[in-house]
Amino acid sequence: MTIQQVATEAGVSPSTVSNLLNGRAHRMLPQTRERIERAIDKLGYRPNRAARQLRTGRNTTIGLVVPSVGNPFWGALARHLESAALAEGYHVLLCNSERDPRRERDYIDELWADGVQGVVLCSSLPSLEHVMPLVERGLQLVAFDRTSQAGDPASLVSISVDNAIGSQLATQHLTELGHSRLAFVSGALASVNRKERYRGFIAGLEQAGLDAESAVRAPVKGDADDFGDVEASELGRAAAAELLALEEPPTGIVAINDMCALGVCRGLRDGGLEVGKDVSVVGFDDIVLADLYAPTLTTVRQPMPEMAAAAFTQLRARLENSGPSQGQSLLFRPELIVRESTAPPP
Repeated sequence: MTIQQVATEAGVSPSTVSNLLNGRAHRMLPQTRERIERAIDKLGYRPNRAARQLRTGRNTTIGLVVPSVGNPFWGALARHLESAALAEGYHVLLCNSERDPRRERDYIDELWADGVQGVVLCSSLPSLEHVMPLVERGLQLVAFDRTSQAGDPASLVSISVDNAIGSQLATQHLTELGHSRLAFVSGALASVNRKERYRGFIAGLEQAGLDAESAVRAPVKGDADDFGDVEASELGRAAAAELLALEEPPTGIVAINDMCALGVCRGLRDGGLEVGKDVSVVGFDDIVLADLYAPTLTTVRQPMPEMAAAAFTQLRARLENSGPSQGQSLLFRPELIVRESTAPPP
């Protein structure tokens, strides 16, 4: 079906149909709009996106590259970002990169080849060198869950929660409950957000007058490039077993994210301990499972709806040349959500 056939069916000109399809119907008579919409439904007309991009120079599809939707946090981001995009006539293509720079570059190359001009990138890797060639050619990039770094492109938009403050809040919560033997559980600390969370953990220890150098980080052994995004719960479970084997196991544990924290809880139960009584555990993100697990998980909440909306708004403004061309950095404040997995030490 063509736009001309829709116009004939509705008894209007092709340009009138085009005005409706492109959001220029604010002066159109209601009855004219209804006739066009009925004609579109009857004929099953769907706009040709490739033809529209050739005509307007715009593509209303954006890319979203996440570490892994195996972590519900990234699934929640995809849902909120898509909701914001659909409300403005945009669509989202989702890619899982597992924080592999080569895989990210390949995905973004394919998106660019298909005419996608804007991407939300969520790997939080320290360097963006692997995507710089496309940024230099005009790719609009929003870095999510990553603060600005030296060497970033001048046009980059960075959107993140304050990871250091969030982890410090988690650690402070445990020390205020009376815990002094604490551990930090994470995969490789090779991303910007993870380094910031570990820095916040150390700051929380120092704030409480505890020896930061004696703090335990688990798992001790492992691949320096293994982020554990796909199997975060298993990483946490294995780390719990490692911590319980210590001569003096910790009574409080801060995990890099909620999926890892839930794995820690499972590992503690495997060892015959009760979470929230024998050992306290704090996560990060506040995924939907955090409030469903027993005991419910104390965690650090990221304001996901607001962050996702900001990511889309910033990207759209640059795609439509309606916002600043220079880079921006938006930092959101985390919130500690206290539930059943934390209590004073036994």
